[in-house]
Amino acid sequence: MLAFNDLHKRFDDVVALDGCSFTAQRGRMLGFLGPNGAGKTTAMRAVFGLVRPDSGSITWEGKPIAHEDRQPFGYMPEQRGLYPKMKTHDQLVYLGRLHGVPPGDASRSADRWLERFGLLDRRDDAVESLSHGNQQRVQLAAALIHDPELLVLDEPFSGLDPIAVETMSDVLREEAAAGKAVVFSSHQLDLVEDLCQDVAIIHEGRIVMEGGVKDLKDSAPIRHVELEVEGDAEPLLDLLDGGRQGRSDGNRHTVIIPADTDMRGFLARAQEAGRLRHFTYTTPSLSDLFREAVR
Repeated sequence: MLAFNDLHKRFDDVVALDGCSFTAQRGRMLGFLGPNGAGKTTAMRAVFGLVRPDSGSITWEGKPIAHEDRQPFGYMPEQRGLYPKMKTHDQLVYLGRLHGVPPGDASRSADRWLERFGLLDRRDDAVESLSHGNQQRVQLAAALIHDPELLVLDEPFSGLDPIAVETMSDVLREEAAAGKAVVFSSHQLDLVEDLCQDVAIIHEGRIVMEGGVKDLKDSAPIRHVELEVEGDAEPLLDLLDGGRQGRSDGNRHTVIIPADTDMRGFLARAQEAGRLRHFTYTTPSLSDLFREAVR
């Protein structure tokens, strides 16, 4: 288990982390979410000693992380962390060697990951000659080259096409299923909701929501309602006491309502009016929870 324990970090007048605490479990994926500047990258860098917290601690398997403990960790920074003029295969072998992988094993692992990501035919090409998306694939291969026990990935899906997103998603599922702890940040909340069992939402350096995705949705104090009505929707929307209107697209409307709203009374009134074409009532999406947490 990876645990962040009351981390504080200040850069001059900027408070980056303000008591950040959460855990990531082996065999599960955790989505680390937050607005830009919330502290995600600072917290991730602290795992690898690239940022030293002013106070608090990070532990792996219940113990403080020493330099040698980071050998079985895999890190994918948001900013490109590759040598641009180095050949792709040689780059991966070199990074594998830094993690203690023997040369032959590192070479075979590099080819295996390049093949998995559809880049085996580019093994001898310089990294800088690859597209942004292909460099992103190589960056993930670099994090996986030594078969790590922990993966920490900062915006790994940024700039990827749908096929690459699907491939990377499959790889992360397999890594978690093999007992690895996987933590990644992303602004693609629908993707996080599909992939992750757990989330931690950070805002202004503090964790404002943490837990299992399903548990958080089920226990949320809000619900998500979609309506399609004929004509003016305002009279019907006014019946949803305490509701906040979200998106509107023609006759379709999305409303966030308190979980204890009497929907039976609303439906009876709506049916009497005879203008309700479509209705859904569900637990909130992860996007809804995110907006509520950082509002």
